[in-house]
Parts: sequence; structure tokens; C-alpha cells
Amino acid sequence: MPSHSLIRLSGRVLIVLCLCISISQAQGPESAAPEGAIVLFDGSDFSQWTDCDGSQVKWKIVNGAMEVVPDTSYKCEKIQGIKTKQTFRDFHLHVEFRLPDSENTNSGVYLLKRYEIQIYDSHQAPFSPGMGGSLYRQKMPDVNVGKPRGEWETYDIIFRSPRFEIHGDFFRKIEDARLTVIHNGVVTHNNVIVQAQTGVGFPEDPEPGPIMLQDHGARVQFRNIWIYPSESNR
Repeated sequence: MPSHSLIRLSGRVLIVLCLCISISQAQGPESAAPEGAIVLFDGSDFSQWTDCDGSQVKWKIVNGAMEVVPDTSYKCEKIQGIKTKQTFRDFHLHVEFRLPDSENTNSGVYLLKRYEIQIYDSHQAPFSPGMGGSLYRQKMPDVNVGKPRGEWETYDIIFRSPRFEIHGDFFRKIEDARLTVIHNGVVTHNNVIVQAQTGVGFPEDPEPGPIMLQDHGARVQFRNIWIYPSESNR
């Protein structure tokens, strides 16, 4: 079992995996990056990102937010989008996003390019396996806290990668990945087992991976993105 600590948040017990930052730093929009975090996007440039194929990002920056320019991103396997230049294993990731006031609001945050936390208009929507805030088609959120289109939302994702037993060129998974998600300040996934890669995510393996933001044809905006890697990444 992974090491963890228990923190009480709004009357609920939150299991935080392997990380030691205050949960108060994960609440609300425009959350400041804690000391030791890596700022992945501060509103000024794409210096921490590349297109999925390693080329220059073709999205644009609008009023301090990155905005998807639909269908300009390369498709890696079946995922279209951009990725971080750095790779990670265990971390706390903070992402703020805003859905466009249009019919298409589809995007996603891919962890290690394997596991998707869905971005979609879920405000007052019925629960479904692919709804906004879901671990895509593996687990729906415990509660639906999606905001109306045009309002800024936050994901704080606390992730522990799977563990593998490695013998030469062969490896065997001995422990599933786990994650906790705080959506708009509310715990929506609490120390959840991630059974395998989601949807079109890359297959699991022992290697670290990048954070990816999906281009699914919608003009979703992102801002204030930072990641706090655990000691296993340093």
C-alpha cells in the first residue's frame, strides 16, 4: 500500500498520497505555486511545453491564458495535444481551465500521457462515465461540482504512479496507480485505484511521463499550471 497522510477538508477525510504540501494551497482559483513547485505555465509563454511530436506549440496566449487552437496539434498515437518537456512520476498537479461558451467543450488532462481526467461541460449534467471530472470511463466523480461555461475551474490532482517489478527487459506491475482529485475545492476522487490506462492513453510502463493537455477541437483555456513533484522525481 502507498504511504499516505490524512487531512480533514470540509468535514471529509482526504488521503494525500506521498506529498507534504498544505492542502490549503490547493483551494480556489489562481492558487499560488508552493515553494519547490515547477511552474509549467505563468501566462507568458510555452517554454515548458512542446507539441506532442516535439515541435513548437501552435496554441495561442490570450490575456494570460493558453487557448487551444483546434486541430493544430500533432496526434501522438490517438492523443492530440501538447505535452510538458519534463517527465514525472509522483506529484501534485494544479491546473485552472475555462470552457468556451460553445457546443464543444471537450478536453482533458493526461497524467504521464496514460491517464485522463476529463474536461467537459458537466454543470448540472447527469452522471456518466465520460463526464467532466471523471477518471475517463473508469470512475465518475463522487460529486458533480462543474461550473457553468465561461467560469474558471480548478483541478488539483495528487498522483502516485504504478509500481513495477523489473527483470532485465521485462517488467510486471505490482501496484496500481492511485490518485486524489480536488475539483473546485471539493474532493471528487479520494485515493482512487487507477486500474490501467484510460481511453486512448498510452500503455502503462515503468518510465516517467509528461503531462498532456488535449486538443479535442474545443477552444478550452488553461492558466496557472504548476506541479510539485515528490522526492521520487528529484
